[in-house]
Amino acid sequence: MEITVRPIAYVENSRKTVEDDDWGEVVSKIELVPHIDETCLQGIEEFSHIEIIFYFHKVEDGKIQYGARHPRNNTALPKVGIFSQRGKNRPNKLGTTIVELLEVGNRELTVQGLDAIDGTPILDIKPVMKEFLPKKDLREPAWTAEIMKNYW
Repeated sequence: MEITVRPIAYVENSRKTVEDDDWGEVVSKIELVPHIDETCLQGIEEFSHIEIIFYFHKVEDGKIQYGARHPRNNTALPKVGIFSQRGKNRPNKLGTTIVELLEVGNRELTVQGLDAIDGTPILDIKPVMKEFLPKKDLREPAWTAEIMKNYW
């Protein structure tokens, strides 16, 4: 089965190259593509946070990971499967991040904390509702604290 998706918007921000850390203060604009009706954003200003689904368009097909690897290629960390980490070299090149919604314009959103570079295609936008967040405490391995200590 083949699935086709098209960007609904693009990211505009100061991050031009792929970097692993310091995304917390990054402010981005998400501008709808011309054929998307701006009323699709109606009511979104009532939410404090939104989830952005995007496409890692700079990842070369030859760099896709299908198995296990060391997160950030750091051999001091355990080798884990690509679906046990959030690396960009994923089979379908999909990223997702919950961001703070700062402002809503006619055809654009201003957000903070989006870990996507300038020009990144946006595939979907969803409001964050507490009912969709985990009901129980999160559990994660200790190595995640190491790779995330400077991420935000």
